[in-house]
Amino acid sequence: MTPLEIETKAIITALNISRGGVPKLPVEAAQVTPLGLEGDRQRDKRYHGGPERALCLFSQELMEYLQGEGHPITPGSTGENITIRGLKWENIIPGCRLRLGDEVEVEVTSYTTPCKNISASFVDGYFNRIHQSKYPGQSRLYSRVLRTGILRTGDIVEVVETQSSGGTGRDRT
Repeated sequence: MTPLEIETKAIITALNISRGGVPKLPVEAAQVTPLGLEGDRQRDKRYHGGPERALCLFSQELMEYLQGEGHPITPGSTGENITIRGLKWENIIPGCRLRLGDEVEVEVTSYTTPCKNISASFVDGYFNRIHQSKYPGQSRLYSRVLRTGILRTGDIVEVVETQSSGGTGRDRT
C-alpha cells in the first residue's frame, strides 16, 4: 500500500457517547482525553475503553453500505465514538495515525471484535457482519489518543502516517 492509495482528507460525520453500553448517542462537540470522549462510559472495561481502546472509529460509507444490505445500523449503534466519511476504510489499519480536527491526533491500535450487544444493528442479529476476519476492511477500529483537544461534527480528518511508511516517516498533505 502506498500513501496515494489512501484518501488524505475526510470529515467527522458523527460523535457519540453513552453512560455505558449501546447505542451511543450523538453530541455536536466533545473534549478528547487520553481515555476517549469526555462523558463516554463503557459497561465492560475488560473489553472496552482504556488507553489502547480510547476511541472506536467507523466509516460512514461502510455504514451506508450495510444499510443498503438491510441492516438497521446507525451512527453510534455499534458503539463507535467517531464516524468518518471520506477514507478508504480498508486501508486504515493498526499503525495508521489520523489527525482529527485541529488538535487531536490518534493512532489506530486494533480492529474491534463485535459482540452480541450490537446485534440489534444487524439483520437476524448477525453482529459478525463487521468482524475483520470474516469481512476484511469492514471492521470498527480502536485507537489510542496521542494528542487531546476538542472535536466537532464536521471537523476535517487527515491521514498523517500510514503503515506503509514503516512507522518512521510522516505522510502529510
